[in-house]
Amino acid sequence: MDVGVGQGSALSSILFILFIASIFYIFERRLKNLNIPASFHSFVDNGLFISQEKSFIKTNANFFCYYNIILLLLNQFGLVVEHEKTEVFHFSKSHGTFNSLVLDLSQISSLILQPKDMWKYFGFIFNKKLSFQQYINFYMNKALSTVKYIKMLENSN
Repeated sequence: MDVGVGQGSALSSILFILFIASIFYIFERRLKNLNIPASFHSFVDNGLFISQEKSFIKTNANFFCYYNIILLLLNQFGLVVEHEKTEVFHFSKSHGTFNSLVLDLSQISSLILQPKDMWKYFGFIFNKKLSFQQYINFYMNKALSTVKYIKMLENSN
């Protein structure tokens, strides 16, 4: 087509939301009908599934269902999922170390996801325990290096 709205225009995100809202509504209804606890958030063209369970096995089963249902819905609407951009994070309140399970999506997308240790989102850095230690360390080091460079620049004209 030679007619359309370019990506990045103010109208493109509004049209996208109007188009995708019905897909998300159908998605949430299907999960509710299947009695699968779900929380889904969308940030324009990025989605976030949240599962709160005491067992990683149950969480992975939920994620498998979420991914399968949304993949089928998006395909029905003619949209394509970029599987290589999919990521998995497991957070835990446990005090000891824990090993999160891989998410095997090979039956649907030939993808096996290894959970990541850190999650960077909108400038915040989260770890598995949801402590801000990595975030604080990152910005503290950034501030210290800025101060060091300012000292180097004071001697130059």
